[in-house]
Amino acid sequence: MTRVLFPVRCFTCGKPIGHLWEEYIKRVKQGEHPAKVLDDLGVKRYCCRRMFLSHVEIADEILHFPKVS
Repeated sequence: MTRVLFPVRCFTCGKPIGHLWEEYIKRVKQGEHPAKVLDDLGVKRYCCRRMFLSHVEIADEILHFPKVS
């Protein structure tokens, strides 16, 4: 299981979208076009689509740095 910092709700409209993230990323990694995947998942609003398309996984990069005490 991956460490996900994807938001549970859309920042703009408040629609719950967090439960769709793992399916979205799995299908995009398999080579499907992101727009088609979002259409299939029922993500129609521009603000919600923006959440998926602009998200950057940073958890793995942050974990490379040692903990400062």
